[in-house]
Amino acid sequence: MSFPVAAGVTNIGSTTMRYVPVIYSAKILQTYYSKTVLSAVTNTNYEGEIKKYGDMIYIRTDPTLTIRDYRKGQTLVNEQPESTAVTMTIDQGKYWSFVAEDLDKKETDIKSFTDRWAADAAKQLAISIDTAVLAAMPSGASEYNCGSAAGYKTAAINLGTTGTPLALTKANVLEALVDCGTVLDELNVPEEGRYMVMPPRMAGLIMKSDLKNASITGDSKSPLRTGYLGSIAGFTLYYSNLLPVSSTNRYVLFGNQYATAFATQLSELKVVDNPFGFGTLHRGLQIYGYKVVKAEGLGYMVVSIS
Repeated sequence: MSFPVAAGVTNIGSTTMRYVPVIYSAKILQTYYSKTVLSAVTNTNYEGEIKKYGDMIYIRTDPTLTIRDYRKGQTLVNEQPESTAVTMTIDQGKYWSFVAEDLDKKETDIKSFTDRWAADAAKQLAISIDTAVLAAMPSGASEYNCGSAAGYKTAAINLGTTGTPLALTKANVLEALVDCGTVLDELNVPEEGRYMVMPPRMAGLIMKSDLKNASITGDSKSPLRTGYLGSIAGFTLYYSNLLPVSSTNRYVLFGNQYATAFATQLSELKVVDNPFGFGTLHRGLQIYGYKVVKAEGLGYMVVSIS
């Protein structure tokens, strides 16, 4: 579309005259990507052990020994420790594939377009896997770490339910973080490796809360100035647009990093001749699997944010 002209004035940039050239920029518009967090909130120690689609990983566990009362002179009960291995199957995969014509490669001024497209596909693939796993993780959480009566010992902490979410405001958002820590404490979940993944609007509430005062966090600058949430109430905080959403319900995941095992591998990355034309086919396949191995170390809130 050429620059608008007044009535009766010849438009030399019209589609018939073409006196005003169209310029194609050599710079490509920046693409925005959703933030991925899966590698930060799961245990990825098993990634090096997968080789192909369909592999099964047996995660061995230590047995729990029985503690008994002792009386002087008694005969000791000798236990034969047993434990059950946890199975994680690498049974899911996602791929991308596109064709690049030889003529296009010769005629375009953007010679790196295939590399750019492949790089974009890799980022989109990571987003797709994050979305799928984050949506499935809540189903593996302990019943004591979710719902309107959470807490193994107290059953008195409201973390919200579908249809009746916990209403978060800047006045109570910090209390909600503390409550999540409390339900983990009641199940003796280690403090090391605790995380929380929240929607961006909840992160905004935190920055508007009393934590905007740097003296409360102990940092030299407040989260309001830096935009960095860091660690609060024992949780390393992350925010993501990839968490599951249902109507007004927003899910907030929290737990211990070692509660969920995750393994992924780029199984295939190929550039082959197109058998049906002049050009090349570019393809990538990512395989992955996940397993909630410690349900007591995983929980979630269902919230609404006003």
